[in-house]
Amino acid sequence: MNTGSEHGDSVPDECFANIRLAEVYDDLEADRDDLGHYVAMVDEFEARHVLDVGCGTGVLACRLAAKGLEVTGVDPAAASLAVARRKPGADRVRWVLGDATTLPPLEADLATMTGNVAQVFLGDADWLANLAGIRRALRPTGRLVFEVRDPARRGWREWNRADSISRVAIAGLGTVEYWVELTEVSLPMVSFTQHYQFDDGSLLTSDSTLRFRERDEIVASLSATGFSVLEVREAPDRPGREFVFVCGVASSQGQQH
Repeated sequence: MNTGSEHGDSVPDECFANIRLAEVYDDLEADRDDLGHYVAMVDEFEARHVLDVGCGTGVLACRLAAKGLEVTGVDPAAASLAVARRKPGADRVRWVLGDATTLPPLEADLATMTGNVAQVFLGDADWLANLAGIRRALRPTGRLVFEVRDPARRGWREWNRADSISRVAIAGLGTVEYWVELTEVSLPMVSFTQHYQFDDGSLLTSDSTLRFRERDEIVASLSATGFSVLEVREAPDRPGREFVFVCGVASSQGQQH
């Protein structure tokens, strides 16, 4: 489960801020089939400069940089960025510690928010401010693409130890046991705790909350920050479970929904 990398108050969760947890993140999330359709959309929109918002440990950013693209990765978790900077090809990426509100006008062709990044902005003001920041970082012909979980599917029902537990052998570290436990459902907020059991006996936890916005609410927030929704697709790796919003910069003559 990817819980994103930004909180509504721009303070990252422990799983991204704690260097020990950030260092095992990629091993525990080794199956990143969700990134394939973002790479495909980079080609679809012929993007040459990509802004990866909530880039985390830099998996997508480094993958795109290896294709010869100009890539900017922004994230508020210093530990995650430290892991990202160690990766092969990381020197080709511009890494920014912070969130989208602090970005300069990058003239990017495409901005992405993968995983659950779009759902970690809990407050309306922070969500709108970050959308506005992304809008300023894009060129007039730019695109914004991101995914959110469909609240109607109530995916949090699977956030329990029995359904989520995994054991992963990590070179030089041993086996890490990982599981998730739901702690509270108070829609539109859903909270849960991630558990990390290490071979040395230590148990680390990370508390997270995601906001499950309805589709109409997301469309309204995009319109308010200068975007038009061009298309809403299904996530190929999770059909029927997530929406993928494809947005353009709205013209001054009107907005498309």
